[in-house]
Amino acid sequence: MRPPRCTGRPGPSRAPGGAPRHGLARALSKAGLCSRTEAARWIAEGRVRVDGRRVRDPEFPVVAGLARIEVDGLDAPAPARRYLMLNKPRGLVTTVRDERGRDTVYRCFDGSALPWLAPVGRLDRASEGLLLFSNDPGWAARITDPDSGPDKTYHVQIDAVPDDALITALERGIDDRGEHLRAKRVQALRSGEKRAWLEIVLDEGRNRHIRRLLEAHGIGVVRLVRVAIGDLPLGLLPKSGWRELTAGEADALAPRSVDPVAIV
Repeated sequence: MRPPRCTGRPGPSRAPGGAPRHGLARALSKAGLCSRTEAARWIAEGRVRVDGRRVRDPEFPVVAGLARIEVDGLDAPAPARRYLMLNKPRGLVTTVRDERGRDTVYRCFDGSALPWLAPVGRLDRASEGLLLFSNDPGWAARITDPDSGPDKTYHVQIDAVPDDALITALERGIDDRGEHLRAKRVQALRSGEKRAWLEIVLDEGRNRHIRRLLEAHGIGVVRLVRVAIGDLPLGLLPKSGWRELTAGEADALAPRSVDPVAIV
């Protein structure tokens, strides 16, 4: 069992009677209408009303289940929850907008007419493979929770031929920049004269987790592909291709959340 972790983030405040209360930008985001950054921009532009009153403060408290929120003068029903998987190609950044003008993973959705969806976790620019997207923040939080989220499985090509001592060391882990990095499970898949493929399973993910863990042993990563999240495999999904998860697949990864803020 993984040890509990304190995130240091306060939970939502509560209105009299115990109903949860969130800032307006967060409420719009939790409803799946947009990102919190986009919501703050809408609010600052005066496009959002709460119970008929124009609000320009993104932290304006909204009482769960009681607020009527309008965008551009129109009732804004929450969109249907969507759950997608993408085979991310190498070279794309996992972000909505990149300050340096690099291509992002959203290029793969061009012309799809999808609603706003957020990445669930990340893959760095040089990494490939299974990446989830959703407009259900509660579901996404369960997927990325370091204590209870599903394992992630990677196939990693390295510039060395591993031995049993290396595999043991990767599972034992190292301390790096105040973090303990380890693999839950490692096995050799196939080896050549100078390179090999490993299967590495993580039960939590830090920034550049696998690359840092291998670098500590003087080993470089040639390719890194995430091939599964929990029991959901990447399968034969083509590079840059995406598909919707079935209800069963989404439920197996994490329980579906119920949005506490009514957008009517």
